[in-house]
Amino acid sequence: MADNSFGQLFSFTTFGESHGPGIGCVVDGVPPRLPLSESLIQPYLDRRKPGQNRFVTQRREADEVEILSGVFEGMTTGTPVAMLIRNTDQRSKDYGEIARQFRPGHADFTYQEKYGIRDYRGGGRSSARETASRVAAGAIADLALKQFLGSDFRIRGGVVQIGPHAIDRSRLDWDNVDNNPFFCPDPVAADQWEGFLDSVRKAGSSAGAILEIVADGVPAGLGQPIYGKLDSELAAAMMTINAVKGVEIGGGFALSAMDGADAGDEMRAGDQGPEFQSNNNGGVLGGISTGQQLVVRVAIKPTSSILTPRKSVDLEGQDVDVVTKGRHDPCVGIRGVPVAEAMMAITLLDALMRHHAQCGLGDPA
Repeated sequence: MADNSFGQLFSFTTFGESHGPGIGCVVDGVPPRLPLSESLIQPYLDRRKPGQNRFVTQRREADEVEILSGVFEGMTTGTPVAMLIRNTDQRSKDYGEIARQFRPGHADFTYQEKYGIRDYRGGGRSSARETASRVAAGAIADLALKQFLGSDFRIRGGVVQIGPHAIDRSRLDWDNVDNNPFFCPDPVAADQWEGFLDSVRKAGSSAGAILEIVADGVPAGLGQPIYGKLDSELAAAMMTINAVKGVEIGGGFALSAMDGADAGDEMRAGDQGPEFQSNNNGGVLGGISTGQQLVVRVAIKPTSSILTPRKSVDLEGQDVDVVTKGRHDPCVGIRGVPVAEAMMAITLLDALMRHHAQCGLGDPA
């Protein structure tokens, strides 16, 4: 009932709060004999960790992962893998003034209404700090998928829009993602975003973003046709990420404005089977993967913790003006890229394992 877990055959449960001693997860259903160590997981966490540039929160956390169980002599044993990430740079005093106030756009009010108590230090359990645990779990999923599906499999993510400023898709280059602080696949847009986010940060406000996550090398046949559709499970996975307010698969909302003759993904015979002429459906038809590139876009709202005074109420029901102090991302969507990549990996590994459980160990399709 508490819903701190995600997945069916491959699943994980996270624990911990933003300003507690640490955060972590227990990952169940991990296939045995998978090479695994802290050094293999750490690079995934390093892409998400805070304090790496002026465009993200200046909280300094090493995000060093410790594997507590499920690994012996460098290999997974098939038993639960427990991982711990210790918090080392909490500043709980930054939140003293909002202990009895509800920050607009945050989970303060809803947590108080649901539980009658809340950890106000950095948002407690509702903080995006929890997503580091997802990235650790996603690292295991990604490593497993690469082992099972081979070198053609790859998940890549990037920020394709910050505020009203979108990339130019004629310049889209996934190799550019790691060359700038925004995970931006367009080098020109990345330069423009610097000035925009600097002005937003200096104004004491924040900006939203759109992420795009793609997966190549996904075989046809993953997903269930009705209530376990691959696209619905990908959407559910992305919607669990903090500040996400919208998800679209492939052409998404733009498909509603297209002519039916253009929207359908036509096919022709090819040497390796049918070849699709387009990918408006984002690699999923009828809830089942087509073997094309999976395409998911995620809309993230502006960071709710800002220095601009905002109207709200307190625990006594009195009007207050809230100013959120502390170290916050001017655009939380930037560090959301590794988190969304992790959730896609987790969803795909779970779908692959469920497919094999139902249809046998042969290749999907």
